[in-house]
Amino acid sequence: QVRLVESGGGLVQPGGSLKLSCAASGNIGHIDSMGWYRRAPGKQRELVAAMNMEGETNYAAFAQGRFTISRNNAKNTVSLQMDSLKVEDTAVYYCNLPVLDSDLWIDYWGQGTQVTVSS
Repeated sequence: QVRLVESGGGLVQPGGSLKLSCAASGNIGHIDSMGWYRRAPGKQRELVAAMNMEGETNYAAFAQGRFTISRNNAKNTVSLQMDSLKVEDTAVYYCNLPVLDSDLWIDYWGQGTQVTVSS
């Protein structure tokens, strides 16, 4: 059983910053990427950023230049530094970890952490 625990969400003014963190624990097998997704009210879940074991990153267009993903492979943690936040960044943010189990990739998700950007 794999568990992802997120922290760092909250209320911030436009232009402010937040740092989200996620720690994976449990019976973790082979992993590759770790990432962050978000879901705003009335919208579909979308990728924010992801990083593989080699350090390659994928950023959504809205995140490029404002958000930075980082990870510690030894500790199985991933963080998302969010700067220059906008009102439209308001959403629930989820940590994502695919795990290889019996030749199948299984997605594990955190509980979600609320990010609210408002003046």
